[in-house]
Amino acid sequence: MIWSWIPGNADRILALLVEHLRLALIPIVAGLVLSVPLGWLANRYPLARAILVPAAGVLYTIPSLTLFVVLPGILGTRILSEINIIVALTIYTVALLVRTIADALAAVPGLVIAAATAMGYRPARRFLDIELPLAIPVLVAGLRVATVSSISLVSVGALIGVGGLGEFFTEGFQLQFPTEIIVGVALIVLLALAGDAVLLVIGRILTPWNRQAAGGGT
Repeated sequence: MIWSWIPGNADRILALLVEHLRLALIPIVAGLVLSVPLGWLANRYPLARAILVPAAGVLYTIPSLTLFVVLPGILGTRILSEINIIVALTIYTVALLVRTIADALAAVPGLVIAAATAMGYRPARRFLDIELPLAIPVLVAGLRVATVSSISLVSVGALIGVGGLGEFFTEGFQLQFPTEIIVGVALIVLLALAGDAVLLVIGRILTPWNRQAAGGGT
């Protein structure tokens, strides 16, 4: 490990760190936005669940490198376009979250839904005010898995020339320079841990009733 390499390449490390974060976060946000209505459909209609959940499972089994290579032909983008990475990781995020959201919504007690309906809640308002908030703990748990997965998979994009911190892996192996590889691994692990911690805090903030229940039980 050559420690002096780090300050000498601080600008490049920061640039690749920002690129890596951007390539990981955009798919997570896009995937969450797409997954909520799909998860709602899968929970509400058995036929939709029979189609969406297995389809999501199949999509997640596609190797990331294969998807990165195939997508330019489907999207009409250049092989080095960031769009390929963003679309591929969005697909993985949706594949992970659709079943999670459907299961989370299905776990909302029927008595709670019946009570909300009896109080005059229309379906859309009941979903936003009652069902979705109660599903947040499970949804956040799925989102934490998707976030760590997305941050890790971005580095695979380095094999086709777009991979944020993954560039340190390919360059380090080509030059037989372990310092770059170690720095890349360490930063990706730190990013994944930071992303997981942020979502854990957000989940606790959005579900104060869980903290109160935990406090009441001690």
